[in-house]
Amino acid sequence: MMHADLIDQDDLLGQMRARGFDIPAGASAEQACEVVVRGLTEPNARALKGMVEQMYTGSATILPAVRQAIEKQLLPALAQFNNRA
Repeated sequence: MMHADLIDQDDLLGQMRARGFDIPAGASAEQACEVVVRGLTEPNARALKGMVEQMYTGSATILPAVRQAIEKQLLPALAQFNNRA
């Protein structure tokens, strides 16, 4: 039996919570991304950037809904934050 390493919605939310973000129970990947980009600060922007880099450079497959939420919500918000700083 082949066992693939996948990053699903629960993994994304768990990684966000592990970095100190308050993610509501039952949130979707997109909702969680919306929550974390509100009021970005330097420390949490760095934490999110590191999380995304780790996910994208790792060997795990990011499920499409998670990838879409990251690309639609997190990446533009991080780019905009970096342009302001």
